[in-house]
Order: sequence, then structure tokens, then C-alpha cells
Amino acid sequence: MQVLVVEDDPKVRDLLQRGLEQQSFAVAVAADGAEALWRARESNFDAIVLDVLLPDTDGFTVCGELRVTGSWAPILMLTALDDVQDRVRGLNAGADDYLIKPFDLAELVARLQALFRRGRPPRPVTLRVGDLSLDPAGREVRRGEQPIELTAREFSLLEYFMRHPSESLSRTRLLQHVWDDAFDGDPHVVSVYVSYLRDKIDRPFGRSSLQTLRGAGYRLRDDLAAPATD
Repeated sequence: MQVLVVEDDPKVRDLLQRGLEQQSFAVAVAADGAEALWRARESNFDAIVLDVLLPDTDGFTVCGELRVTGSWAPILMLTALDDVQDRVRGLNAGADDYLIKPFDLAELVARLQALFRRGRPPRPVTLRVGDLSLDPAGREVRRGEQPIELTAREFSLLEYFMRHPSESLSRTRLLQHVWDDAFDGDPHVVSVYVSYLRDKIDRPFGRSSLQTLRGAGYRLRDDLAAPATD
């Protein structure tokens, strides 16, 4: 079984790596969120052990990004925070189990084995924000029962919005996840494609679900029928 361990503390990271390898796991390690996302894109892990407190971001964000980018390996989150709200936040972000530090290695191994037996969580079949729906597998978009035709880029942009409903998404973040990290063109291309999307998912239906947040980015929300706005 291949396991990715995401932990910034070198002592804890080494302890986990040695302990899991002694239990016949194949272990890769990452010290921060950026490295974790890169490794998850490069390899198909059977499970991910993810610390909540990371130097460049937090485990909740990494967990959500993993799910958005198509990594559906079971995730066991580790935290020193014994708070119900934090556990709920982790589970809502897509984690499958939670373990509070300090923990016993035998319990961590048992929880990983239980996750293996359970299998990978199913990828959501259809995304919904209000009466707007998107089927990632079938590449279909509908407003109510009305089908909407999108280009490949428009579809990818809308899918990212729908995986982060009501969340403020900056132009930089959209470029990184809908285009790619190596994009070096005009960043205002995001605004152009947001306008294209509005012309297809909002304006024909008298809606204003895709909003511009001045100085912050954009947000897709569940709105009531209302005159479309810029």
C-alpha cells in the first residue's frame, strides 16, 4: 500500500515514515501543502496522512484542493487541536478520518487499514449550486432542465466555481487551477471567461449567480431569480 505522509515536523515525519515502512507500507513524505499537492498529482496513493498545521497553508485547504483536483485517496487528518469544530471542518473538506496528537502508531496503522478496507470515497456524480447542475463525467451543464453548451475551458472554470460554492476565488487562484501554474499570458483572461460564463449560465435566465467581488475576485452563489448584473 502506498501512503503519502504530509507533516512539517521532521521528527514526527521521520517517525511516521519509519513506523509505516516497518508495517510494510510504501511511504512518500511531504513537508508542506505545495509539495503534498504536487506529489498527489504525480502518484496514485492508496491513502494520505495529512497534518492540519502546515507552514504554507493548512490541512483543511490541502484536503479540499486534493478533492477538487481529482485525488480521491482516503485522507486521515492529524491535529493537535482537540476541537469538535476543527474535526467537523476537516470532514467537511473531504477527510475520511481524524486522529488527535499525540497518538499511538498502532492506532494510526489500524485506522489506515480500516480506510483501505472501506475503499476510496465515491467522486460526486453531479455538482449543484441552486438549480445550476454540472455532471463532471458526462460533461453536462443545466440550469434547471435547460441544457447549457460550454467550451472545455468554460466547463473547467465553472466546475472549479461549483466545487467552491459561495467562496471568494481570486484571479490568481483561478489561473493556477483552471489554467496551470506555468500560465504566463494576460491574467485578465479570467475576467473574459467569467463574462463568457455569465452570458451562458446567468443572463439568458435572468440570474446573477456569478458575482464580481471588487478587489477580491469572483464568487458563485445560489441566487433567487433576479435581473442579471455585471
